[in-house]
Amino acid sequence: MSLFHVLSVSASGMAAQRVRAELLAENLANAETTRTLEGGPYRRKDAVFQVAEVYSPFADLFVQQLGSPWLGVEVSEVRIDDREPELRYLPGHPDARPDGYVAFPRINPAEDMVDLMGASRGYQANVVAMSAIKDMIQRSFDLLR
Repeated sequence: MSLFHVLSVSASGMAAQRVRAELLAENLANAETTRTLEGGPYRRKDAVFQVAEVYSPFADLFVQQLGSPWLGVEVSEVRIDDREPELRYLPGHPDARPDGYVAFPRINPAEDMVDLMGASRGYQANVVAMSAIKDMIQRSFDLLR
C-alpha cells in the first residue's frame, strides 16, 4: 500500500465532508426561508455518500498488482426533501395563505447542528490521518539521507 494513495483516500473523505458541511450550513441559514425563486419555502438538502474509486497517479499499477482499485468516498447525489412544509399560523406574515398559515421548511436546527459537528469531526479525522502519513513520508526521507 502506498502512503501517497492513502493521502488520496483521506482527500476524498475531506472533499465529501466539505460538501456535507456546506449543505448543512445552507440548511441552517435557510431554516426560516418561506419564499424561494422556485416558489414555496426552502427545501432541506442532504448529501448521499457512496464508495468510489480514488484517483492516484499510479492507479493502473495498483490495480495490476493488487487486483482491485483503491476505494474512497464521494457525494453521489444531493437529495432534496420532498415532504410537505411545516405550516405555522401567522396571519400577518407577507407569505401567509388566505387561511393565515405560512409554509416553513422542515428543518430542525438542533439536528443539523449535530450533523454539522459530525461532518466537522469526520473532516478533522481525515486531516489527522493525512498529518500522520505526511510524518511517515518525512521520516522515510530522513532515513534515506
